[in-house]
Amino acid sequence: MAARASVFQRFLQSETGPKTIHFWAPVMKWALVFAGISDLSRPVESLSGTQQLALFATGAIWTRWCLIIKPKNYLLASVNFFLGTVAGVQLGRIFMYQRSLGKSYPETFQSLFGSTDAPKKVEAVPATVAE
Repeated sequence: MAARASVFQRFLQSETGPKTIHFWAPVMKWALVFAGISDLSRPVESLSGTQQLALFATGAIWTRWCLIIKPKNYLLASVNFFLGTVAGVQLGRIFMYQRSLGKSYPETFQSLFGSTDAPKKVEAVPATVAE
């Protein structure tokens, strides 16, 4: 019994334990992973390529960073790994959908990460003063 208490006490007092932000930030970030998993059932047309690219980059960069910083935060590294993985799967879905529409590779990447419409110019209308 004493061995279990000491393991729990070590966890409670550790640099990445539940008394620190190093524990609660990754726990809350799991919501992004679960949201991405639930998006697997959404139609591909409604997914955002730029959003998925941002989540993929976040996952990849922060997974590496969590293993460099001190104290090493394996909980944060795991959530970022899964965030990047889910976003990578979504990017693959978007890419395959765009290709199934008969788009070339450059057109596919343009539709994934860029705007297909040219920005519209808005002309200023002079204000008139009513008398």
